[in-house]
Amino acid sequence: MRILKMRMIPIQAESPPLRSLQVQGQTYRYHVMVKPSGAQCNLDCSYCFYLHKQDMLHQPKTPRMTESMLELHIKQYIEAQTGDEIVFSWQGGEPTLMRVDFFKRVTALQHKYKKPNQRIENDLQTNGILLDEHWCAFLKKHDYLVGLSIDGPADLHDIHRYNKGGKPTHAKVMHAAQLLHKYQIRFNALCVVNRDNSKRPLDVYRFLRDQVKPYMIQFIPGMESAQFQQTAPGHWNPADLPKLGSTAAQPGTTDSVVTDWSIAADDWGSFLSTVWKEWFAQDFGQVFIDQFENVISMMFGYGAQKCVSGQICGKSLAVEHNGDLFSCDHFVYPEYKLGNIHEIHQGDLVFSERQKKFAYAKSSTLPEYCKQCPYLQLCWGDCPKDRFLKTPDGEAGLHYLCSGLKKFFYTVTSSKHEIARRLQPH
Repeated sequence: MRILKMRMIPIQAESPPLRSLQVQGQTYRYHVMVKPSGAQCNLDCSYCFYLHKQDMLHQPKTPRMTESMLELHIKQYIEAQTGDEIVFSWQGGEPTLMRVDFFKRVTALQHKYKKPNQRIENDLQTNGILLDEHWCAFLKKHDYLVGLSIDGPADLHDIHRYNKGGKPTHAKVMHAAQLLHKYQIRFNALCVVNRDNSKRPLDVYRFLRDQVKPYMIQFIPGMESAQFQQTAPGHWNPADLPKLGSTAAQPGTTDSVVTDWSIAADDWGSFLSTVWKEWFAQDFGQVFIDQFENVISMMFGYGAQKCVSGQICGKSLAVEHNGDLFSCDHFVYPEYKLGNIHEIHQGDLVFSERQKKFAYAKSSTLPEYCKQCPYLQLCWGDCPKDRFLKTPDGEAGLHYLCSGLKKFFYTVTSSKHEIARRLQPH
């Protein structure tokens, strides 16, 4: 079958001018998740939080970012930032549905618009199903960092990650991992910790460490409000929110406020604590886990490496295939649409008063229970997307994982002196 090459065509519409004040000597940086194939995916994972966006955002059956929109985004993304490094992140849905020629066009446009002495980096989050020799040759040549979704050994991974026909995917993902190793491509393992695999933390960790052998392991807590397909984060009825520790704050109960596949808060704390103990005893400095790198960084005053742990947010946005820009990748709902980059320069949307309000609300809306917590400086209430519990005093705005996070932070801080000793130069 002949592969059609993408043509170099000019931008079909003038880019809106960048009007935001650019103060000389200051650095303007932000990060955008680009979704060139919208919410479309070749898998049908039971816990996916994004597939329903196709209906919610009224996307076409086969959403695709056009060449002109791609050029518009790349031009604006580079134009609005003054740092010496620009990171492009390609996500979905499943971005490999766009095929390699689309990303060859990406490379050409990045070269066209990059500023002198500016470094362009790319990362690609994928389920790995479509990765082959052709893909890997391209990813290696252009030094892409790959995020590969895998949830542990086959019996755990295949519970939730299956294709449109309901067939398991683990074998194909492992084949993708082998190809990435063959081409010496840096990749992270993106492991969603759900209600099922959370019960076997060491099985999951040891499999990823010993069999997958990624550059870094990223543990992602799998949980969603039971209303996530209809109700945008922060728009819940406060009267319907359960208190911390109630049955409704647990998955699998008749009155639960989360989906059945969601991880229980205490299980998240146990999972991270159990893995931490083995990692700290055996793998410290040898295996990189994003949750652990982040908490150590914060504990010693170097700041958050993950947006969910920062005091403010708002610098990690999402752009859909049609140019719609949203406040955050987890807030792709009509209520959080900032505008379209075809009509308003994305730099003006990112640094708008509306987005600043979104950013600072993360800490300004914290309940008193959080403000009094000894672990506030390590957490800052975590992601606002999941603050759908009430505190023991009945104040709304508590994160669903609160009890588990506290357990993990206790485990980590108990090792603070030993961590400090190990971090000392020898």
